[in-house]
Amino acid sequence: MPKIKPAAHAPSIDMTPMVDLAFLLVTFFMLTASFRMAEPVIVDPPSSVSDKTLPENTVLITVDNNGRAFFGVGNGEARTNTLAKMSEKYGVKFNADQIKKFGGLSSFGVEIKDLPRYLDATEAERLKFQPQKGVPLDSVNNQLRDWIQISATELNVIYMRNKEKAESTGQEFKGEKPRYAIKADAKAKYIYVKDVFKTFTDMKIYTFNLITSMEGGSSMPPATVPGPPAK
Repeated sequence: MPKIKPAAHAPSIDMTPMVDLAFLLVTFFMLTASFRMAEPVIVDPPSSVSDKTLPENTVLITVDNNGRAFFGVGNGEARTNTLAKMSEKYGVKFNADQIKKFGGLSSFGVEIKDLPRYLDATEAERLKFQPQKGVPLDSVNNQLRDWIQISATELNVIYMRNKEKAESTGQEFKGEKPRYAIKADAKAKYIYVKDVFKTFTDMKIYTFNLITSMEGGSSMPPATVPGPPAK
């Protein structure tokens, strides 16, 4: 009697679990992701071969080719805490929605009196916002100095809190102290960047990073401004 051969069937894979997993991951990222607002200004910094990346606890000053200064701080908690202190110092009030929007700003370039109106604007309106003349840093009204000083204090508070928490639990602490950085457009006149240098040195900040461009992202070659002579 001849043997009966079973019918040949192509192997099949049930894709249902994989599709379910994909949708779960998409849902998770949609619910947990935080979207950053668009940069208020785009600058083309000079290039270098340094490969250091920008850490979160950095106070960043951006200078465009028109000499406008834009302030930003990487840590979101320090950012909103700084706004609260600046609000108190300058007597400018911010509502809850404006504070939330400020927490998502990478940087801005307006006077603090114009900041509430800037935050109320849409992203498209912010790109054309007037007057967006940069954060004042002249000798009469140096708001940039206050933003830097207060944000650095807030970053230090967060740094010490995280350090003490790690030490209390016996964990290795890998945090870094706050850094300062300048990102200037390659076409910006030196006098504009020099004004930022002076703001730093007036605060006795003599070490900071210069943000440059390179293939694959931003880099941070260090720069040091000579401090006062030793006594």
